[in-house]
Amino acid sequence: MGKYFGTDGFRGEANVTLTADHAFKVGRFLGWYYTQLKRRSGTDGPARIVIGKDTRRSSYMFEYSLVGGLVASGADAYLLHVTTTPSVAYVTRTDSFDCGIMISASHNPYYDNGIKLINSFGEKMDESVITLIEAYLDGSVEAFGKTWEELPLAKRDQIGRTVDYVSGRNRYIGYLISLGMYSFKGIKVGLDCANGASWNVAKAVFDALGAKTYVINADPDGYNINTNAGSTHIEVLRRFVLDNGLDVGFAYDGDADRCLCVDEKGNIITGDHILYIYGRYMKERGKLLGNTVVTTVMSNFGLYKAFDELGIGYAKTAVGDKYVYEYMMENGCRLGGEQSGHIIFSKYASTGDGILTSLKLMEVMIAKKKTMSQLCEGLTIYPQVLKNIRVTDKAAAQNDADVQAAVSEIAGKLGDSGRILVRESGTEPLIRVMVEAETEEICNDYVNFILDVIRRKGHAV
Repeated sequence: MGKYFGTDGFRGEANVTLTADHAFKVGRFLGWYYTQLKRRSGTDGPARIVIGKDTRRSSYMFEYSLVGGLVASGADAYLLHVTTTPSVAYVTRTDSFDCGIMISASHNPYYDNGIKLINSFGEKMDESVITLIEAYLDGSVEAFGKTWEELPLAKRDQIGRTVDYVSGRNRYIGYLISLGMYSFKGIKVGLDCANGASWNVAKAVFDALGAKTYVINADPDGYNINTNAGSTHIEVLRRFVLDNGLDVGFAYDGDADRCLCVDEKGNIITGDHILYIYGRYMKERGKLLGNTVVTTVMSNFGLYKAFDELGIGYAKTAVGDKYVYEYMMENGCRLGGEQSGHIIFSKYASTGDGILTSLKLMEVMIAKKKTMSQLCEGLTIYPQVLKNIRVTDKAAAQNDADVQAAVSEIAGKLGDSGRILVRESGTEPLIRVMVEAETEEICNDYVNFILDVIRRKGHAV
């Protein structure tokens, strides 16, 4: 991870750790850099950069700051307005933009925000470009054989412009609808849009495919994104599904690159369940290339046991959909994802896409004529407890000798009956402690033991 950009962009509290000035400078660099690349390749015309945002109040501020920087450097900025992260990736790739920008802090509270950068292939931005941006934010950057302390401003007819590009979002909606292999007629579906970016996308897709669609948390006011809503508060959708007798429910996060599910009985369907359901479906149809599903180290023991029984191979990456996608691309895998609901279907998308994930789950339900709870049969999830602790220095807390000794002690006690994982968050100043064991009581005891050591050593905020 870099100084400003983590595994999922430049994220922080709006106008505290991520400011409008940061956004302006990011725009200045991207507009200049991609215009320079075009010039040096012999291509006329300005760089074309597309921008989307979620529903946070501060997203407007960052949008205008980015646009100001882009056009000042000579690029044209195309505005998708409020839309999802996967839609920005889709439009960037299919409409031949030089890069894309999504303004969102995903599942974080409203007062946080972030800048996610997407390359021309619809993938997360190349680390080489991120390194250059960070150098520019710190005062000077070496690029194109020269050190730049300030970047030249575009003048006269070279100054960029903005273009309303809501049509790009509409094409993305059409693309999702085109992926529906079956009619959803007669199926009662609940959607929790987290008062976020999916509020004006998800219902349109499910309605077009014929579902009886019930929607909650689709009334954003700038402050209520992810507040007791969406995939981070799945219990809200669970109650809604049960109270209304729905067949299934899907919950997205603030920028809709995640999806969790609730079955008709109110059971929570995690990313691990989704990988099991769709991995098995692909295996049965001979579509699971390489016979491999890509997971992260956070996936549950039970998932691997179920895959073993089905003869499905699996890979484990570091936490972060970035690492899952990189492994998939390097090894030709079609399915991968995280327990949190970032699921990547590489045949259809270059990033996690919550709405696409819900459509693929609907496909399996209809094709196999089974309920969601029936599709989960054969998968037993071990009790797992994950707790976060806010710290002053993630690396110092993680590498503390006493903390490491405590982790080793717990690992020894668990033996082959469970596991412990302690890691740094890629997007927040947190240490995440996770234990899987035979009972939830054991999990809680061991997690709390580690947290107490971190506090006692003075690392906690």
